[in-house]
Amino acid sequence: LMLAGIKNILIIVNKGQLNQFKKILPEKNNFGVNLYYKEQLKPRGLPDAFILGEKFIGKDNVALILGDNFFYGQSLSQSLKKNTKFKNGAKIYLHQVKNPQLYGVAILKNRKVVKIVEKPKKNLSNLAVTGLYFFDKNVVSLSKELQISKRKELEITDLLNKYIKKNKLKVDFIGRGGTWLDTGNIQDYYNATNYISAIENRQGLKIACLEEIAFKQGWIKKSDIIRAIKFYGNCDYSNYLKNLI
Repeated sequence: LMLAGIKNILIIVNKGQLNQFKKILPEKNNFGVNLYYKEQLKPRGLPDAFILGEKFIGKDNVALILGDNFFYGQSLSQSLKKNTKFKNGAKIYLHQVKNPQLYGVAILKNRKVVKIVEKPKKNLSNLAVTGLYFFDKNVVSLSKELQISKRKELEITDLLNKYIKKNKLKVDFIGRGGTWLDTGNIQDYYNATNYISAIENRQGLKIACLEEIAFKQGWIKKSDIIRAIKFYGNCDYSNYLKNLI
C-alpha cells in the first residue's frame, strides 16, 4: 500500500503476537510511514478489522489488505493510486482462477457485480475476490450491522453484499499480466518465493523493497538508506540499496 501513497497504516495482529511484530516493525522511524497496532483477541472475521480500527479510520476512506496475500503487476501501482481517491462505496480486485470453489467469487452482469458467493459448490463464476479492498468511511457502521455467521465470524462477503444492495460496489481486474498469490500455507509460500526469485533474478530489481519505495516517494533520505545498509551489513540486499543512491 506504500506504492499507493498510503502513509498511515494500522497492523492488526493475533493475540499474543504484538511484541513480535513490534520488534520487526517498530511504530516509529519506519520508511517515513506512520505505523499503528491493534490486537485482535480472537478470530472474528475480516470486517472486525474496521470495528477495531474505528478510531484509526475516523472519517477517512480506508484500504484493507490481507497479510498473507501477494500482488504483482506492471500497472498495479497506478491502479492503487487511483483507488485511494475512490470516495463513494467500495472497490474490490478480481482475479480469474481455475478452482473457484476455494474462494469467494463475484457474479457479474455487464461488468457489474450482482452478487458475491463464498466458496460456491456450483461453477457460478471463476472471478475470485482477492484480499485487497478499498472502502469509504461507511464501512465501520456497516460492519457493526453484520450478523455473526455459522462460522461464528463476521463475513467480508456479507459486507460486500451490503454495498451491492446500495449499488456502490465497483471492481477492478488483475489481468493475465498480473499475479495474485495466497501464501496461507507452506506450499503456497514456497510458490510465491520461487516466483519472486525468478522475477528478481531476471530483472535485477527487488520486489517490494520498502526502502526503495519510501525513497522514491520522497519519504526518506539518502542518510536513511546509508543507515539501513549499515544495519543489514555486507549482503546482496545492502548492495542493492547502495545502487539506489
